Amino acid sequence: MPANPLSAPRPPSAVLTIDGPSGSGKGTISRLVAEKLGWHLLDSGALYRAVGYAASMEGIDLSDAEAVTRCAESTKIRFRDENGETRVIVNGHDASDDIRTETCGAAASAIAAIPNVRTALLEKQRSFRKAPGLVADGRDMGTVIFPDAGLKVFLTASADERARRRYKQLKDKGLSVTLHALLREIQARDTRDAERAVAPLKPANDAVLIDSTGLGIELVVAKVLALLPAH
Repeated sequence: MPANPLSAPRPPSAVLTIDGPSGSGKGTISRLVAEKLGWHLLDSGALYRAVGYAASMEGIDLSDAEAVTRCAESTKIRFRDENGETRVIVNGHDASDDIRTETCGAAASAIAAIPNVRTALLEKQRSFRKAPGLVADGRDMGTVIFPDAGLKVFLTASADERARRRYKQLKDKGLSVTLHALLREIQARDTRDAERAVAPLKPANDAVLIDSTGLGIELVVAKVLALLPAH
């Protein structure tokens, strides 16, 4: 008897992973690529920032791994599109602006080093994989979360360039920052992310490296799209 085609397992939806260090532009590039392809978007960094935000709201000490893990398991996180911008809702509160601060970024980096937190968020991240496809932005998308992704990109830029981009971004929001402090923060985060024991920041063996230093956003998007089969 021929197999029932309706009972056959469906092939997993396509995934493009874009990993890279803080300030490499992977968030902007991932969003634009997802828009052009009509695919879903996963901003995995926002998940860790959201947990860091929730932990701070509950007064949890980030060095208390068990408490932070419980927070990661219980925190309700969802994304909402609004006027072309992705809003991040944490436990019913729009925390989109709060989670983008440097303080929240440092908290995200700290809790991302806790193995049980990464485990707690793993299935949440994989649940974003839906047809017609997913662009997944993060640090371990191609190495840990979606190792079977059809295309993996590792996006980087010099630390100086990344600090300048972040400085402009924060200044445009009216925040008081110094370029020197941002450069130190980025260098420190690079070290933490690369040296953590669990899922350290590194390119997947089959990732395509793109150095965006000195390149405009549109050119980087074009470089990523050119790597995909005809779309």
